[in-house]
Amino acid sequence: MFLQIYGEYAISKNNLNYVCDKYIYIMVNLEWYRTFKSVYKNGNFSLAAKELFISQPAVSQQIAMLEAHVGYKLFNRKSKGVEPTEYAKLLNNLIIEALDRLENVENGFRAKAFNANRLISIGISKHLMSSLGSALLSKFEFIDFSFHENDVLFELVDSKKLDFAVVTKQYDTFDTIQKKLGEIKQIIVGSTNIDASELKSKIKSKDFDSIEHWLNDQKWFSHNAQIPHIKLFWLHVFNKKRPSMVPNYIIPSEYEMIEMLSKNNGIAVVWNINTKNLIKEKKIQLLWNSKQMPSTDVFLLSGKNDNLSAIFEKIELELKNVLG
Repeated sequence: MFLQIYGEYAISKNNLNYVCDKYIYIMVNLEWYRTFKSVYKNGNFSLAAKELFISQPAVSQQIAMLEAHVGYKLFNRKSKGVEPTEYAKLLNNLIIEALDRLENVENGFRAKAFNANRLISIGISKHLMSSLGSALLSKFEFIDFSFHENDVLFELVDSKKLDFAVVTKQYDTFDTIQKKLGEIKQIIVGSTNIDASELKSKIKSKDFDSIEHWLNDQKWFSHNAQIPHIKLFWLHVFNKKRPSMVPNYIIPSEYEMIEMLSKNNGIAVVWNINTKNLIKEKKIQLLWNSKQMPSTDVFLLSGKNDNLSAIFEKIELELKNVLG
């Protein structure tokens, strides 16, 4: 995109690197200007990153690229945040009106696209995408999925940057609507080449010391190096805060982890919703589904918006059927 700016500093048509007295023509990524606007407004790279939902290094990189394009330093670092240079003040005055106008057009287009084509944005944990998110594909023509964890998903919905979110934590605010969809529960599954007869015998006799010993001898798969699922399981079932096992393989998506488990040798603590089809297809086996194992509620979250109510109900009904 070419942006023509009138002002004290300019680059001629014939040579974009040549400064003359009348024009600036800049080939630039619009996101650089969005980032510049946020840094200028907040006076801080970290606050700008939070507002834009990107990392602080990404903010620094975009500002550096914009500075390289315009040929001037835009911000000076201070003990707390940054201070705009005189050129940054000039640049802000020249672009702010055009940028606001362009963002309004973009938001208007998004609203029209939503109304015309049922474009919806849904946030969800990557661990639940295959089991819950994929269930919505046949129900809507256009969905924009994004992967985040609970608190970030809430912030995105609350700031109207996401239409809906599937979360496993309850938020009680005036500006959002949240309804329980059902619950998911932890179970232990294993590859089909494991002989689980000894384990099931120990479970039947409630010999928990032997059960723990058997589990410790297995190869473990986890989706998180901090093994939160396994710690929670150990606490509820064995009343121990720290399991003595160490995960052999860490794969950062639970569903992908289960897929790999099915083709190898090992066991894992997982959400039951992610294993239904694989157990049915006999690609993995259910090793233990204890009454003591923890469960968690799943919610659908949305901002208060009458235009979204019918779609909210449609998503709610579909996901309740999956979790039912």
